[in-house]
Amino acid sequence: MSEAQNGFLLKIDGLSIVFGGLRAVDDFSFNLYRGELAGLIGPNGAGKTTVFNMISGVYTPTGGQITYWDKNGKSHAIGKKSPADLNNIGITRTFQNIRLFSKMTVEENVLIALHGQRTMGALDAVFRTRRFRENEKFMRERAGEILTLFKIKGKKDELARNLPYGEQRKLEIARALAGSPSLLLLDEPAAGMNPQETVELMNLISFIRKEFDLTILLIEHDMRLVMGICERLMVLDYGRRIAEGLPQDVRKNPAVIKAYLGQDALQEIEG
Repeated sequence: MSEAQNGFLLKIDGLSIVFGGLRAVDDFSFNLYRGELAGLIGPNGAGKTTVFNMISGVYTPTGGQITYWDKNGKSHAIGKKSPADLNNIGITRTFQNIRLFSKMTVEENVLIALHGQRTMGALDAVFRTRRFRENEKFMRERAGEILTLFKIKGKKDELARNLPYGEQRKLEIARALAGSPSLLLLDEPAAGMNPQETVELMNLISFIRKEFDLTILLIEHDMRLVMGICERLMVLDYGRRIAEGLPQDVRKNPAVIKAYLGQDALQEIEG
């Protein structure tokens, strides 16, 4: 039986990267299963975002292998692919620091992500053919559907930079979903959110996972969010995996408590 048939979406074997003399990630391995919602946690500087950057093509690994299976079950070695190439095969992401096109409207931010779904050529655009008009209509309708799900369609003509912080976070996720991904990487989606916004985000992540048939891997420091929605956790410290398992098991792991959670945080989670 092939690994794709075993349910794997992403398989990482011995992943490492070195910056100068610093080994930021060292021999990191894990399997991500299709349809799973998993979390990657650990203290600041543990290498979490570096792992994301290698999965999403921002960095090229120094060692190891990353294999991804697309919607058709075709395998891709993704360690040396560009972010644009990975977007085309179904891997999209958000960033810890919001990276919207701030001077474009809310709708335009989503339309850019839909560009890869165009079925027209350059001549269609030049001569405004029927195919061009049909493409434009489809993309605007699709953008409207996505913005409606995130409850920001009413602000489609506003500049992205003018949205409240929580809605900018929503727009960044909406833009990532416009690429029709199989794998969505969320880098600290709750960063800067208040408790109410975090609860709404938890519900939103659970909803879009089902609505879009997604596999989601997220980095997050808000342990209530992580423990509330993740089915499995991987814990990094100094670039190495120190624990993996169910949230209720990981949070009681002595190595995780010592390196990351601490007794006070553990009591807060359980309280």
